[in-house]
Amino acid sequence: MFSDALRRDAARIGAHLDKVLEGQPDLPVIEGMRYAVAGGKRLRGFLVLEGARLHSVPEEQAIWPAAAIEAIHAYSLVHDDLPCMDDDDLRRGLPTVHRKWDDGTAVLVGDALQTLGFELVLDPACHGDGAVRADLALSLARASGHKGMVLGQALDILAETAETPLTLDQITELQAGKTGALIVWSAQAGARLAQADLKPLTDYATALGLAFQIADDILDVEGDETTVGKAVGKDADRGKATFVSLLGLDGAKQRASQLVEAACDALSPYGARAQTLNEAAQFVISRDT
Repeated sequence: MFSDALRRDAARIGAHLDKVLEGQPDLPVIEGMRYAVAGGKRLRGFLVLEGARLHSVPEEQAIWPAAAIEAIHAYSLVHDDLPCMDDDDLRRGLPTVHRKWDDGTAVLVGDALQTLGFELVLDPACHGDGAVRADLALSLARASGHKGMVLGQALDILAETAETPLTLDQITELQAGKTGALIVWSAQAGARLAQADLKPLTDYATALGLAFQIADDILDVEGDETTVGKAVGKDADRGKATFVSLLGLDGAKQRASQLVEAACDALSPYGARAQTLNEAAQFVISRDT
């Protein structure tokens, strides 16, 4: 069952991150790193491990990129929460890193988590072939940098001061970077470790990533701050164009459902072995956090 698999994988990833960070100096930046990677659904790391299982990659190898993507994701959240970005006080129901410590510590925590992600995928324990590790690192750099997540973040900042709201195509492009790029990399990682065909999981995750963002936009309208664990209603307050503002609430929900169907269709080459990933896609649009 997906929910059980997600919990098990989240615990495994958490234990691995704890092990990686143990024995470090008792400094705010290290404590901030531990704080930032604690909790959360760890859906991206789950996608790494599940993709690896589809390709018979041992978990002792796959856990490294699974932990890596969670470190990269945590870095992005720490920086996104800063006053110069989204200026959020809560993350996962707890004070954000810059609120618990200070802005400077939060910047360094994000920096350290970003570099940790690359350290993890390049560790020899991840794969014995250096070329495979290099492929993981290069693709992760592209997914997280100016061709992926950072590009999406930059477009999001520009949109906040644009004279006209973004169109549907522009929002789709923005979110393909901001949210989708790391989700796609996560789904691909197992196939990269196995040096297998990337297309089925790429198509799956491309649709999944967009459905995930639409679900986020819906939660910003319908969600409760206590349940979601962060402020809601901020997009509407800023007059920001979202999938909900452009498609309407019902239209956004319908589009998300269509994307989940497309994601599941992309998994057909794996047959029944992809059942857990099918359930993951359904989870994305039914979650309340």
